[in-house]
Formats: sequence, structure tokens, C-alpha cells
Amino acid sequence: MDQFDVAVVGAGPAGSAAAYQLAKSGLSVILIERGGAAGQKNVFGGRIYAYPLQQLIPDWQKDCPIERIVTHEGLALLTADSMTSILIDLPQPANPAALSFTALRPAFDKWLATKAEAAGAMLITGIRVDDLRWENGRVAGIVAGTDQVKADVTIAADGVVSGLAQKAKLRPELPPGEIAVGVKETIQLPQATLEERFGLTATEGVAISSIGYPTQGLRGGGFLYTNKTTVSLGLVVDEVRDLTDAKLQIADLMDQFRLHPHIQRYLKGGKVIEYSAHMIPKQGWNMLPPLWRDGFLVAGDAGGFLINHGYSYRGVDLAIASGMAAASAVLAAKRAGDFSANALGQYRAELERLGLWDELKRFRRAPRFLRTSRLFSLYPQLACDIARAVYGIEGMGHPRLSKLVRRQLKGRVSYLTLLRDLIRGARSM
Repeated sequence: MDQFDVAVVGAGPAGSAAAYQLAKSGLSVILIERGGAAGQKNVFGGRIYAYPLQQLIPDWQKDCPIERIVTHEGLALLTADSMTSILIDLPQPANPAALSFTALRPAFDKWLATKAEAAGAMLITGIRVDDLRWENGRVAGIVAGTDQVKADVTIAADGVVSGLAQKAKLRPELPPGEIAVGVKETIQLPQATLEERFGLTATEGVAISSIGYPTQGLRGGGFLYTNKTTVSLGLVVDEVRDLTDAKLQIADLMDQFRLHPHIQRYLKGGKVIEYSAHMIPKQGWNMLPPLWRDGFLVAGDAGGFLINHGYSYRGVDLAIASGMAAASAVLAAKRAGDFSANALGQYRAELERLGLWDELKRFRRAPRFLRTSRLFSLYPQLACDIARAVYGIEGMGHPRLSKLVRRQLKGRVSYLTLLRDLIRGARSM
């Protein structure tokens, strides 16, 4: 039986960040990944906020597989035939911690896992962890097939459904109402064509979030991120049962999104080279399970570390930060020679120190606000209709803006409802 200080399950951003920090601090670490390589089976939209990387690996820019630095931000409100959008062009920040960038998951995950391996962690791929090993009522390692690995602490970073967190009795199987589903296509374009269509230089990138069509009537939205020679295009539906209730297939919605005339303006002639899907823990703070027990910690998606602002999803930065916090808690427990739940409760203090705990709490109202169906159907249609009325001058006597807006609101939404939604949105965001 192999013996390690720490067994980390899952070589995604959370697991690899934890393994890197622990191995660099001198602990013996095994990092186990079910896929044939780190990142092989993992999915994300494609954008990463750099601040936790700056703390974890200060020279991360030297060899990190960055596709493009995000310098163009957008929010698009779509109907079947129109779009109203806000586009913001910003200079690249001088502070590396303030950067955000696009990346491809296989390349990024492999890079971070390789960093952990170079720091001294033993990286094992193509192995599925089936169970936890127990000693005297505490977690004491992992079981993979007929093999067992003994460890003082096990860190579960095994994704949103986290079988290990369930086996540790920290949470039940997630009900469908607490899981969103995301799909993504990677669409290839010549680099020169991509940069010309989006107005980019060789290093600049675009990140656009959308609401409305084609998920009208469903809670969710879309995203578009530019890479060097590809575009990541995807949809998120907040509840799987919304699809079944509406008798819709998410693949059909994805086709409608890609073929929208304003989206096609960017993608025309592109070739879909990858299609992927992913379950997303959508409740954030409201669905955080207990995150530790004797000999065991939970990090990343397995712990529900995700923030949905409504205009963006944040997952990878929270995963890295939670992996760092888990590693710091284990190091404190190692120094004390105590791996009980009481000692590993330092995890919460580390989450607070990194700001992750407060960040999740700050946006805890957002999931409830985002259940408001008007956000995804009525308001995008209103925005496009108002824009059409404002700019559609057909002759003299064009009404005042206030009158045009009142005309569009009449019979569709009351001023009180509109005001209430604005206040709730401001409080939740």
C-alpha cells in the first residue's frame, strides 16, 4: 500500500493548484486524474481571471498557454432577428493579477498539472477512484479498483457531481434543480479572418455574454470567447428540467444560436471542430455543502464554488483559489500533526483570507434573482424594440424618448414590476 501525506483526486484547476502548493511545500502528494491526460475530459467556457494564478505561480505568464488577453467586453440582448449590445474596449491592464484571458481546457489543465508534477507531486492519469479508504471512522486515503492509497488527507476535486463528497457523507446526490447544463462548440477560423471580424490585434481577445434568443422562455444565456484561431461559442440553461418541460433539445438551441444572423456575422465559414457539454453547480453560496471532515476536504466544482453574475460565469478562478485554500489548511494541519475535522476547519479561514468566502456570500442573491423569466424573454425583446423605435425615424414628428419607451412598456410590464426588478438586480449583483 502506497503512503502519501495527501491524495488529490481530479487534475482540474482546483486539484492541480492544491497539489502544486502542497508539493512545493515539501509534502508527498499523489494527484490522480480519471482522464487519459489532465484536461482531456474537462469542459469550461474558456475564460480565466488571473488573480489566483498570480498568487500561486508569480511567473505564470512565462509559459501559460494563453490564447488571448480579454480586452473587449460585451453584453448582447438577442431576439430571433435583432440584437442590442453594449461593447466595451479596454486597454490591457499593467497589473498581471488584473488580467483575464481565454484558454483551451486541455492545454491549460495539462500545463497546471505539469507544474504540480514538476514541484514534486506524483501525477497518475487514466485511473478512476472508486471509493474512500476508512480507518476508525475517518477518511484515510482512496481506493482505485483493487489498489489502495493511504493518505493523511484526501482532497476531492472530482467535479460537480463529486462521488467522493457523497461517499464522505458531506452531501447527497444533487437534484436536477441545482444543476445547470452548458454546451460549447469550438469553431475554427483563419487567424487573420478572426482578427479582422472582431477588430483585434494578435494578442487581444473578446468576451461576450448574451441573454434572450434562443433560450427565450428558458433561464440561461450564451457566451462567445475568441481564441487564437478558434471561437468558443456556448449556451447555459439554468435547469435541465426547463428543457424537458419545453420539449427542447439543447443541441437544437445551440444550432439556432450559431445560426443567428448577428452571430453568423462573426462565424461565417468557420468549421466546428469540437462539441462538449458540462454540468454546472448553479446555486453558489446557497448550495455549499460541508467542505471538510476528518481527513477529507472538498474543492472546486465539487464544493459548489461558482458565481453566476448574470452577465458572466466565474468558475476556474474560484476553483484555483479553493485549491490553494485547501492546501494551506492541510499545511497548517500537518504542522499541528492533527488531521481531524476540527483542525481542517482552518479551510474556512483560508477561504476567508483569500476573499473567496465573502465573494460567494456577496453574490448569494443572484441565483434567486436569475430565476426571473422576464430577464431572458421580455427584457431582451423590449431592449431591441425600444432601440428600433428610437432609431427608426420615419419622418418629422418623431416622439420624445420618454414617450417611445412608454409605448413599448404599455401592456407588457408595469412600472412597478420594472422598478422592482431593477432594485432586486442591483441588490443581487
